[in-house]
Amino acid sequence: MSDVAELSTKLEHLGFAEPKIKEVLKNKKVAASFNDILNVVNVGKDEKRAALLHNLASSSKDAKDEAVIKKRNEVASAIADGRIKTNVQLDAAWKWAQDLHSSESLDQAAGVGIEVTRDDVYREIAAYIAANKAQLEEERYKALPGVMVAAKKIPALKWANPADFKPVIDEQLKELLGPKDERDLVKKKAPKAKPAAKDAAKKEEPEKVSATAMFTTGFLGNLHKTGENPQANMERMVEHLKATKGQVFTRFPPEPNGYLHIGHSKAITVNFGYAQFNKGKCYLRFDDTNPEAEEERFFTSIRETIEWLGFEPYKVTYSSDYFQELYDLAEKLIECGGAFVCHQTAEEMKASRGVSEGSRGGERVPSPWRNRTVEENLVEFRKMRDGHYKPGEAVLRMKQDLNNPNPQMWDLVAYRVLNAPHHRTADKWKIYPTYDFTHCLVDSLENISHSLCTTEFYLSRESYEWLCDAVDVYRPAQREYGRLNITGTVLSKRKIAKLVSEGHVRGWDDPRLFTLVAIRRRGIPPGAILNFVSTLGVTTAESNIQHSRFENNVRKYLEDTTPRLMMVLDPVKVTIENLPEDHFEEFDMPFGKNDERSRKVPFTRELYIDRSDFEESAGKEFFRLTATQPVGLLKVPHNISLKEVKKDAAGNITELICHLDNDIPFKKPKTYIQWVPECAAKKSPVKISETRIFKQLFKSENPQGHPDGYLADLAEESEVIHKHALVEPGFYDVKENSPWVTGEHTGKEKKGSPESVRFQALRVGYFCMDKDSTEKDIVLNQIVSLKEDNQKK
Repeated sequence: MSDVAELSTKLEHLGFAEPKIKEVLKNKKVAASFNDILNVVNVGKDEKRAALLHNLASSSKDAKDEAVIKKRNEVASAIADGRIKTNVQLDAAWKWAQDLHSSESLDQAAGVGIEVTRDDVYREIAAYIAANKAQLEEERYKALPGVMVAAKKIPALKWANPADFKPVIDEQLKELLGPKDERDLVKKKAPKAKPAAKDAAKKEEPEKVSATAMFTTGFLGNLHKTGENPQANMERMVEHLKATKGQVFTRFPPEPNGYLHIGHSKAITVNFGYAQFNKGKCYLRFDDTNPEAEEERFFTSIRETIEWLGFEPYKVTYSSDYFQELYDLAEKLIECGGAFVCHQTAEEMKASRGVSEGSRGGERVPSPWRNRTVEENLVEFRKMRDGHYKPGEAVLRMKQDLNNPNPQMWDLVAYRVLNAPHHRTADKWKIYPTYDFTHCLVDSLENISHSLCTTEFYLSRESYEWLCDAVDVYRPAQREYGRLNITGTVLSKRKIAKLVSEGHVRGWDDPRLFTLVAIRRRGIPPGAILNFVSTLGVTTAESNIQHSRFENNVRKYLEDTTPRLMMVLDPVKVTIENLPEDHFEEFDMPFGKNDERSRKVPFTRELYIDRSDFEESAGKEFFRLTATQPVGLLKVPHNISLKEVKKDAAGNITELICHLDNDIPFKKPKTYIQWVPECAAKKSPVKISETRIFKQLFKSENPQGHPDGYLADLAEESEVIHKHALVEPGFYDVKENSPWVTGEHTGKEKKGSPESVRFQALRVGYFCMDKDSTEKDIVLNQIVSLKEDNQKK
C-alpha cells in the first residue's frame, strides 16, 4: 500500500469525511506531519480528538528540530489520552513544544487538570453582564457578538470550553432582556392574501405540478432576461446581443474525469431544460483542462447520458478548442497589469494568503514576485509556455485583491505547467489554464447568457466577473442553485473505485450505485429522472433526498408507463386434473390499466405459480392457496382448489395437483395470484437465467459516518439472485416494442437497448433486461419493488 493510501485509510478510521481527506492529502507537509503523529498515537473514531490532531499536524508541518518533534509527540499523546481537550489548550501546548528553554511541564503550560466548569462560566459571565447591564439593555440582542468576544478574554475563563460560552450567554441575556420581540426580529413583508376560491371543493384538490413549473417559478423563474446582465463596457453587450439575437444560451460543462452521478442529472436538466424552455440553445462543453485525469470512456459516457435524458446539445465543444484564445487573453491580462508569474510553492502560496490548513484569517502577504514589470512577466510566461520550467516551478497568477475578504480574490492561479500530452492538442502545450481562468472566459467566448452552477461556486462569482472585466470581454451572469444529493449511498469517485476494485459491485454501472450509467442499467427510465428533478424544483438550498423517496418517485412513474406481465420468481408446477392434456384456450389481457394494447395468454392443463403462494397449513391471515382454501388465477374465470401435493425424497414440493372449480357455483376468492402457462406452441414459459433483486447497498443513510469506514456499512444481502424465474410469453411482445411508449414519454432510449425492455411483474415488482443477457440466456434486474410487497397475503 502506498504512503498516500495508508494515510487515507488512517484518516478514514479517524472518521474524516472524503472532502477532508482530500484536503489533508493535497498539502504534502501537513500529510507527512499527520502521518508521523498517527504512527505515535492510536486514536479510534473520535471527531474532537481527530480535529485536534489535525490542527497539531498543521501547526507542526515545518518542524525539523528533533527536540521540537519529540515535544510535539508528547502533545499528540496528551490529545490521545484526553488531557488536552480544546484548541485553547492545544495552542498553548504547541507554544510550549517550540520553546526548548521552557521550565514548565506540558501539563502546566496547557492547563491540564484545571477544570473550568459550566458553573464557573456562568458565574463569570453573570458578573460581566451585571457590570455592563445598562449598555446591554440599550443594545439588546445586537450586543451578543460583543459579549462572546469579551467572555473569551476573561482571565478566569482561559481554559474554559469555548462551546460553553454561547448557551450560557443566551440563557443570561434572555433572563435580562426577556424573549426577543419586534425590536430584535428582522421585519418581513406580509404575504399577499390569497383570493377566495369560488368553489370550496376545488381547494381540497391537490395541485398538479407542471413539467415546466421549475422554469417559471423559484430560482429559474426569477433569473434575468437576456441583455439585463451588467457590463463594465456596454459595447460588449451590444456585440453579445448581435451574436445571439437575444436568445438564451446556457452550457453544461462537465470535467471528463469520471462518470456522471445522480447529482449531475439536476445540472443537465437545469441547463438544457432552461434553454429549451426559453427557445434558446445549450452547449455541451467538456472542461478538458486537466489531461492527466481525462479518459475517452468518460467523454463517450457523458455524451450518451445527455442524449439518453433526451437533450441534444446545440454544439459539443471543448475548453481546449479555445487554448489559443485563452493564452492570448492571459497575455492581455499581463499587459494590463492584471497577472504575474510566481515561483512560490503551493505551501508558500497558502501561507501568503493567510491560510493555515483550511483556516483563513492569518495575515495575507503579497508574493515576492507580485510587482514584476509587464515586460518581465511576459518573458517569464512565454518561458513557461516554451517548457523552460518544470511543474511547480512557475505559475501565472491573477493580480486581484488580497485585502478582499473573499478568498476567491486572493491572486488565483491562472496557468500552471503540466508535462502531460493532451488528448486533442497532443504535445502542443506545456501549460494549461485553470478552472478559475478558463470557465468565465470560455463562457464569454461562447456568448453564454446564463452561466448556471451549484452554490459551491458562489464565492467564485466575484472573480468570474473581475476577470471578464479585466480583459474587457463580454461578462456572462453566473447564478448558483442548490445541488442534489442522495442519502444512503456514496458518490465519491475514489470510494466507488474501491467498491469496484474489491469486487463489492460489478462495476461503475452496477445497479446498486447512483452513477447515471448504473441508474440506466438498473432500468430507471430517463423520464423518471427528469420527473424527479422537476418535482424537487430548483432553489438555492441543497436537496438531500432519501433513497426511499427517490425510489417512490420512480415507482410512481413506472406505474403509469410500464406494461404489465405475469412472472413467478420461485415456480412450482400446477397440474389441473380435470382438464384434458390437450386443453387450450386463450385469455385477452391488457398490458396496463390505461393501455389499449393487449396480448393473448394461453391457458392449458399445466401452469406455474410462485412457491410463496402456497402453504399446506396456514393461518387465517394467509389468503392464497392452501389444502382447504381455493385461490383465483388472474383473468381465469374459475378458482383452483388443491387435491394433492407431490414431493421429492427430501420433502420438497415438486408439483401441486389442483382442480379447476368450473363444476361448482363461482365464489369470489380471498385473493388472485399470478401464473405462467406451460405451452410450447406459444413459447411459454419464458425461462429467465438470472433475476437480480436489489436492495440498498448500505445499511445506513450515512455510510461515511460508520466508525470503521463506509465499507463496514455494506449490507450483507444487497443483491439476491433467483435462477429459475418464469415469465409469460407476453414478454416477447414487450421486448419487440420497447421502449414502450404510454402517454407522455420523455428521454431518448435506443430501440434494442436491454434496459428499455422493462415491465411490471404483477405482485412482484418492476424489472428490465440487463446488458448481460444473450439470445439464449435472459438476465433481469429489479428496478424497484411494489408498494404492496409487505402486504402480500
